[in-house]
Amino acid sequence: MWGKIGRALLVFVPALAAAILALRLLFPLPDPEMRASSAARPAGTGTALGAALLPAAQAHPGTSGVLPLSSGLDAFAARVALARAAEATIDAQYYIWQDDLTGLSLLSELQAAAERGVRVRLLVDDNGTPALDQELAALNGLPSAEVRFFNPFTLRSPRALNYAFDFFRLNRRMHNKSFTVDGIATIVGGRNIGDVYFETGAGHLYFDLDVLAVGPAAADTGADFDRYWNSASAYPADLLITPEEGGDARLGERTAVLKDSPQGVAYAGAVRGSTLVRHIEDGTLPLEWVPARLFSDDPAKAEGLVEREGLMIQRLMDEIGTPSRSVDLVSAYFIPGVRGAERIAGFAASGARVRTLTNALEATDVVPVHAGYIGYRAALIDAGVEVYELRSDGTERRAVNDLGIEALSKAALHAKSLSIDGRRIFIGSFNFDPRSKQLNCEMGLLIDSPAIASAMSRQLDETLPRIAWRVTNGPGGGLVWTSEAPDRAVLTSTVEPNTTRPLRLLVTVIGWLPVEWLL
Repeated sequence: MWGKIGRALLVFVPALAAAILALRLLFPLPDPEMRASSAARPAGTGTALGAALLPAAQAHPGTSGVLPLSSGLDAFAARVALARAAEATIDAQYYIWQDDLTGLSLLSELQAAAERGVRVRLLVDDNGTPALDQELAALNGLPSAEVRFFNPFTLRSPRALNYAFDFFRLNRRMHNKSFTVDGIATIVGGRNIGDVYFETGAGHLYFDLDVLAVGPAAADTGADFDRYWNSASAYPADLLITPEEGGDARLGERTAVLKDSPQGVAYAGAVRGSTLVRHIEDGTLPLEWVPARLFSDDPAKAEGLVEREGLMIQRLMDEIGTPSRSVDLVSAYFIPGVRGAERIAGFAASGARVRTLTNALEATDVVPVHAGYIGYRAALIDAGVEVYELRSDGTERRAVNDLGIEALSKAALHAKSLSIDGRRIFIGSFNFDPRSKQLNCEMGLLIDSPAIASAMSRQLDETLPRIAWRVTNGPGGGLVWTSEAPDRAVLTSTVEPNTTRPLRLLVTVIGWLPVEWLL
């Protein structure tokens, strides 16, 4: 029998290698020389935003004006208001851009900006825009706009087939998220572009966090955008997409249908009512001027060309050092790894209060990540770390219910932040997992703001008991999950709450597989 298997492998392996080689030859990457470099333009008082914000930045040398955006509605409204205020440039960089109400609406805002002469550069990871090829081609066709795909799929459909012949390249993605306007204002954080991130009031909701930054942080983000835009992994859209007849009208037609729906009308009204829009329009943003430093991976990480000491997370951890009082780590996908778990445990051993918040199994949208996480959970608890897991019904609805449309069916954590000693906070795209550390390109701002960092800690103090499960060691061994019901009754479970036995078994089985490096 083994002889037959061996002979079969002698035939199969060369055939597979030949098929992979043939597909690579049939669907090669475009010629890298077929692209022109460009650079961010510095802020100036020649634009309305520059005239309103640059004097304040110059009056606070060495600092940036920052404003956290915890509300999804405000986060979307801020992007729309900045796009409409743009007069010189818009540089947008995203991992996912969905073809839904907010995704198409914001794409329409970029189109409108380009049509009035604003230079628009849109860099999207090609893994996150599978339904928008023609809409992006239409935007790319405007004289003032250019779209580039990061680490693209050469076979446009079916995209999944690309993994069969180019897995190790395509497994590395650009997870960065930034929206920079006129060189003076930027939005950086955890949100991609789509309804699930912006509290449109229907379906699934992600609880997330961005920060609006003005001044040097915006300039640094613009310079970092240039690194990615001009990198070896960024390819112009016209080298990958063939525009279809009538494709230039699709964006307007699809956006109009969504905007005219009950959900679209209600959401547009809520956006217009956002006080943040008025602050952007009249230049009265309630900014705090503090030191803010951008941390970002080298885009060469997408080619596997960055050594460990050059990784963003390594430089961030070196900067943070050893906290003395507190650590609040919020990560949608949390797999600390052996070194990370030891470091977090060391923080607790040194006397700092350490809290971690990630998704409970009932809330996660990536079950394999939870399987990787539970391999470290008990050790963190034993080390004195306060471990919390967000309930699927836990996030507070805030403005969403005011839209007067159907309630959200499920909520999950998507934010990524790290608060240190109630003094500094990191807000960005980085999940504390092997994928963010080793495979994906990431970015974020480390902000020296006791006001923001302590506000985050206070918010966790106030909300964790009722929105999350606290996981502790049980009196008879094993783990116990406790939380607070709306009537303040104590909820308790000795298994992953609100999950089925087959799901828990699946998580256990996945945990046995050697796939942590992929998660």
